[in-house]
Amino acid sequence: MNTTELMKLSPVIPVIVIDDESHAVPMARALVAGGIRVLEVTLRTPSALAAIRNISREVPDAIVGAGTVLNPEHLLAAADAGAQFAVSPGLTQALAAAAKSSGLALLPGAVTPSEIMLAMELGFNNLKFFPAQQSGGVAMLKALHGPFGSTKFCPTGGISLETAAEYLALENVACIGGSWLTPKALMQKQDWAGIQQLAEQAVTLLRKK
Repeated sequence: MNTTELMKLSPVIPVIVIDDESHAVPMARALVAGGIRVLEVTLRTPSALAAIRNISREVPDAIVGAGTVLNPEHLLAAADAGAQFAVSPGLTQALAAAAKSSGLALLPGAVTPSEIMLAMELGFNNLKFFPAQQSGGVAMLKALHGPFGSTKFCPTGGISLETAAEYLALENVACIGGSWLTPKALMQKQDWAGIQQLAEQAVTLLRKK
């Protein structure tokens, strides 16, 4: 599956931090039940790769990927764990080469015109825009659309349900990333019904794009 297909599957890709490996599968099932199938598990905790592996094996309707991929080693470890895609906050030539040789779909981050041009030169036209709010948000994405009309973005960072629709209304935004779907408080309480409700709410409101 390529990044174009991934970005069309869900208006929002949850950015998920897993502190407890046992939370991964019930959390993923709750999101899928709520209508969110594309899941980004960030490689920020020791439990991340195990969480990806468990979701890949036990939640067949989920499309699970790895976030915060910083180097080829991260990418290959994610692929070995069963990740179907990878997301990185930026892009290096080494990471681009690893993605192409492994066949794993990569959504790399780019914010400035020079970063976008480098990504395009390396063969990437679908990009993560991170950190979105801190990098100019909606206004910056509007400005980038002129010179980079063929590039599609997944803005991530500082976006909430209240601001999501404003981003999704932009012609060059295919989807958004957000951490509000799996808040730490609900994860700690193992409130899977609450997470399913947040997913349903997001799908209902954001599918109206």
